[in-house]
Amino acid sequence: MPGHQNKLSRFWQELKRRRVINVVTVYASAAFVIIELIGNLTEPLNLPASLSTIVIIVLAIGFPLAIVLSWLYDLTSGTFERTRPLEDVPEEGKARVPNAWKIATYVSFVVIIGLAALNIVSRGNIIKPGMIQSVVVLPFNNYTDDDQLQSLVAGMHACLITDIGRLSGWRVINSTTSNVYKDASMSVQKIATELNVDAAIEASVLGVSDTIILQVSLINAFPEEETIWNSEYKEEKSQMLNLYNRITKQIADEMKVPITDTEELILEKSRTVDPEALFAYMKGQFHWERLGKEDLDSALQYFQLAIDEDPDWADPYAGMALTWDCLGGFGHAPYAESIEKANKYLDKALELDPNSANSHYVKALLLVWPGGDWENGEKEFLKTLELQPNHALCRIYYAHLLMILKRFDDARYQADLALQLDPMQPLVLGLYAAVMGFTGNQQAALVQAEKAVSIDPDNNFAIGILTGFYLLTGDTLKWYELTRKDWYLTDEEYLDSLDTIFQEGGYQAVIREAIRINEEAFKRGNPINLKDQAFNYLEIGNYERAMDFYEIAYEQGWGLLSYIGLDVIYYPGLKNNSRYIALLKKMNLPLPESD
Repeated sequence: MPGHQNKLSRFWQELKRRRVINVVTVYASAAFVIIELIGNLTEPLNLPASLSTIVIIVLAIGFPLAIVLSWLYDLTSGTFERTRPLEDVPEEGKARVPNAWKIATYVSFVVIIGLAALNIVSRGNIIKPGMIQSVVVLPFNNYTDDDQLQSLVAGMHACLITDIGRLSGWRVINSTTSNVYKDASMSVQKIATELNVDAAIEASVLGVSDTIILQVSLINAFPEEETIWNSEYKEEKSQMLNLYNRITKQIADEMKVPITDTEELILEKSRTVDPEALFAYMKGQFHWERLGKEDLDSALQYFQLAIDEDPDWADPYAGMALTWDCLGGFGHAPYAESIEKANKYLDKALELDPNSANSHYVKALLLVWPGGDWENGEKEFLKTLELQPNHALCRIYYAHLLMILKRFDDARYQADLALQLDPMQPLVLGLYAAVMGFTGNQQAALVQAEKAVSIDPDNNFAIGILTGFYLLTGDTLKWYELTRKDWYLTDEEYLDSLDTIFQEGGYQAVIREAIRINEEAFKRGNPINLKDQAFNYLEIGNYERAMDFYEIAYEQGWGLLSYIGLDVIYYPGLKNNSRYIALLKKMNLPLPESD
């Protein structure tokens, strides 16, 4: 043991004699200073973001090299010479460590300790690029003492989310999910944990007359809640959208969020919108997202009101286009007439604002679902995401296009991004469930569809998705219980007879009843959902009659027919149906894989 200690002591003395300890200390101090200097100068000098990483790698590689060189060589009298072993050095020739080396070592120790202490004390106050990468904008606090202004405050909240959502450097939770936390007695940290975000933006409306007074704060959630930025704004009502541009740009600057040239141009654009038009538009958006017949009718009314209030604003025209597309696509109105109106409103929206993300989004939907133009539809989806990277609905509908084209991995990727952006939006959940179901994950499909209905039990679209998956997975009792609630004939006597039909004949008897009612309506010239009728016939095994309705839908340009290529997943008998294959070819859709 004593021999071992002597060896260690001898080694330590040799490290000091060869000045390895001095070199390590000075090198570490110099490296620390260089790293801090690069980190602080990268943004002001517009240096590459990767420069810090490169410098750290170079310094890390140089560290062992410096140790080796200090062991092998000595710096004396301004020249390098090979260090002689201790036993080869006479006693009188054993050099002491020069004072310059001692001073450099002591200074290095002080520098390292000082910089470390400075970083510990100030790290909570220094905002570095990438420190925050995701955020939720919480519902605004209304401190105006006027509850009548709540819809105005809600509209302001949604618009700020839209503006901040233009930043591709951040993941921004969309408004439907954000609104779930209205009046929630939860800490910012708990909300951030649930949504898997880094920070939250809180805003309070202090006054609304001719001037809006708004306080905005950014709160970092981890490791502890800490307000790292806040500001107060005053702006005229008519300039509200420009106010959001200012807030977004200032937050991006303060938080060192990278802004692309496209984003910079959008944020510099001046926009003046009538406040009443803005509020009417937001109400129209709310009703559109529910997709029921009555909600779509209400959406038309609110979008038209927004147009009446501000005929030069593009977004309400895009809203009208999208609503007419849905009315026709879901069989609530004559299809050809609906699509004609949708395209008319879309043309007007693009004329007013060629760079409106909303308009390009609607154009993508119209190109894909009525038009069957997969290539140009994808271009419009990508254009929308360039203008609005955090557009959850755009991403989930893009996922549906990718699913239709059987690019399943890409579809799941976009669907996952959409769910991260708006995890409590029933429409997103329902569309996500469809992607999961058709790409092989039935369990995930059911979980998300059930979540959508639990959030909004009256959401027609979510109910339709869930009933479809109950049927496809063989849970006919749950399918019927939910279908009965959604049955479009509300006469109690009829519903009682429907119960009898189900009890006596099971789910196929109910489907046959739906077929009978649809056939009668179709013969009278009333609009029906042709895709649903084809689906009903597939379910009872009448593939030829299903193809009759598919072909009618194709002749009429039905957008929902685009999903026809996926039906073979659940009805493999279609694979060898010549009419089915011929229709897929006409629509330029992928053909079923051969066995």
